[in-house]
Amino acid sequence: VDVLIAGAGPVGLSLAIELGMRGVTCHVVERNDRVGYSPRAKTTNVRTREHLRRWGIADALRAASPMPPDYPSTVVFATRMSGWPLARFENALNGSRERNNLYSESAQWVPQYTLEEVLRRHASSLPGVSVSFNTELVSFTETEERVVSDLKDRATGAARQVESPYLVGADGARSATRDRIGAAMTGPGALASNYSIIFRAPGLAGRHGLGPAIMYWMVNDDVPSLLGPMDDAGLWFFMATRLAGVDPATVDPAALIRRGAGIPDLEIEVVGTDPWTAHQLIADRYGTARVLLAGDACHLHPPFGGFGMNMGIGDAVDLGWKLAATLQGWGGPGLLPSYEQERRAVHEWTIAESVANYALVGNQLVQPAIEDPGPVGDATRCEVGEVIQATKVREFKTLGLVLGCRYAGSPIIADDGSAPPVSDPILYVPSAHPGCLAPHLWLEDGSSLYDHFGPGFTVLVTAGAASDARAFAAAAAERGVPLTVAAPGDARLLKRYAARFALIRPDQHVAWRGDTVPDDVPGLLGQVTGHLFDPGN
Repeated sequence: VDVLIAGAGPVGLSLAIELGMRGVTCHVVERNDRVGYSPRAKTTNVRTREHLRRWGIADALRAASPMPPDYPSTVVFATRMSGWPLARFENALNGSRERNNLYSESAQWVPQYTLEEVLRRHASSLPGVSVSFNTELVSFTETEERVVSDLKDRATGAARQVESPYLVGADGARSATRDRIGAAMTGPGALASNYSIIFRAPGLAGRHGLGPAIMYWMVNDDVPSLLGPMDDAGLWFFMATRLAGVDPATVDPAALIRRGAGIPDLEIEVVGTDPWTAHQLIADRYGTARVLLAGDACHLHPPFGGFGMNMGIGDAVDLGWKLAATLQGWGGPGLLPSYEQERRAVHEWTIAESVANYALVGNQLVQPAIEDPGPVGDATRCEVGEVIQATKVREFKTLGLVLGCRYAGSPIIADDGSAPPVSDPILYVPSAHPGCLAPHLWLEDGSSLYDHFGPGFTVLVTAGAASDARAFAAAAAERGVPLTVAAPGDARLLKRYAARFALIRPDQHVAWRGDTVPDDVPGLLGQVTGHLFDPGN
């Protein structure tokens, strides 16, 4: 096959889809019998759902959701489920279904195993893509021309070899691929211990007056924690944050939930438990010439803000089109090295945000007397509520980070000398500054601007006719670069992009913009496809 992928989680499956839709053959191996383990990730954010739209499966994920389609994307803070409310965030994580010009798809609260199943079905339906569970990558040997991988069927013990030009390790936090290439995780390391529980309690939704929400944060001295629904039939998750000096093996999980929620007689069926440690780590390198890392294999951080899985899927998208271009001959020697150059800055910013969010969980927010009745308790709860509104907004209003990441200084981006937009985790300022995500608009015909982009590069003509970009089409055809010309004819686009032309990459980031077609279009295409940058020189 062209690419062997170790790991059939969301990152590995997303990479398989990105490759398969481009005609690249790939085989995904997963040592477990996925799908359906502990759903640590529950937020499929705006940007990931835009990728699902591009792949044609955004509606499939909506249909597969175990939550009602009109369920509100609200986060509630309270002392306990049976206690006093403290604060709330509406449209948290941009989960409202109302159309917004800033993005083509709203976020979705859905268990990770549901997303994985939708991704697996779609990946397996693509020609040239295959997925094998209970299959372990035992070892591999990298040469100048290929990677030879030894696989083992964990059920039968049968061994086989796979040869591929490239191997991608999307095999998670304990990545064997990372270890075998000698990459090391660097950073502060373990931050704190936590304890997650999946449980059934069909009566819980009717035992509180906080209203429907995707997350309930319980701020108290006893069991600071958070919980939320996984479906509309009584399946919930519970997380006790920053356990100190407590061995989860000695704790009755049902009793812990009852204490945290403040409902001592709640009927609970424990489905599964998952002690875990929050980490702050990043790999010192993301691969070799033919073995590359993606997702948790090269970056780890606390899951506060809903970034981890979504950031890994972003890795798969960036790596996917670059692998395809390289294998198909229109990508130059500088294209694959730009993967780490572009993604590392995104990872560093996102890790810093998630660590900042993790620094303010219920343990830090609680104040003495927060559960006391009367004036003293009321004043304390008012104070804590104001702190929550001021500090936790950066965790639940994250559009500036989700859509505002840009590839500054990338050798495959043609800088135009303009000032970049402000970088703010909350505030997203749409900008066509090269390296930024192409600004979105809903067009007058009801379509998304992104629906007019092609699977390869796209020349967006914001003012004028498609024929004005014929020099791009001719140069792309000569170089074998897949290119679409889009001229939607919407007068708002010229102001939105601040240029008559914009060259959009396959991942929907702006590679170049200008008011006139450049004199050397072949040279521009050479730069943005990695031909003018040779990492070996």
